[in-house]
Amino acid sequence: MKDIHKKISILLMQMNMRLPLFGFYDAPDPEPFMPLVEPEKGDCAFLFYEQWLKGNTLHLTKERYGCGGAGNWMFGIQGRSKEEFISFLVDEEGLKASHELMEKWIDTRKPYKALFPHLFIGPLKENLLEYARTVTFFVDPDQLSILMLGAQYFSSPDDPPPVIAPFGSGCSLLQPFRDLSLPQAALGATDIAMRRHIPPALLAFTVTMPMFFQLLSLDKRSFLYKRFFAELKKARDSSRS
Repeated sequence: MKDIHKKISILLMQMNMRLPLFGFYDAPDPEPFMPLVEPEKGDCAFLFYEQWLKGNTLHLTKERYGCGGAGNWMFGIQGRSKEEFISFLVDEEGLKASHELMEKWIDTRKPYKALFPHLFIGPLKENLLEYARTVTFFVDPDQLSILMLGAQYFSSPDDPPPVIAPFGSGCSLLQPFRDLSLPQAALGATDIAMRRHIPPALLAFTVTMPMFFQLLSLDKRSFLYKRFFAELKKARDSSRS
């Protein structure tokens, strides 16, 4: 555990990350995740961004999941008919060019299948990584560039895409992967319905646990310790001064 903490600290220091990391957890017991906050009906998960920064963890269940999109994605709860859902997303939200396109997307996008009755979103807890399904970095453009390179660092052209940018709700992009056993990352926080809850300069970069451990293994042979990155840091330090 000390080794993991050290590796996380080194990566965040190299990236000049001041924000904590956040985990999406699927776990049997809420107690280790205390202190907890719970959503009211209709609440967006990202409404709790400031709570996450304070060290609180959002607790979600089939009974209390917040907005209808979260209930659908996280627990497979259908709050309205398929036709009504498509009409809402297309006619009211304007998210696809036609009902037919939206229906195709819905038919191929399967809800997350929880292992336990409790899902959690909140600060990364190094002692609970066994229950973490993904890790999310909230980043500025420079930090996003670092993570994009890091995600590509071990990737072969024959591997699945190391970084994806799928269509979906903000909370669904905390776990957008078809196979959590693959090292993969996703660009997120691009859902305009949730962006008002986070600072305007930030995007999310969510990674599977295998990708997270790959990022932690970036060593002094990698770009993090080479000339171009040093020049970027020097340029940013100069502009701030």
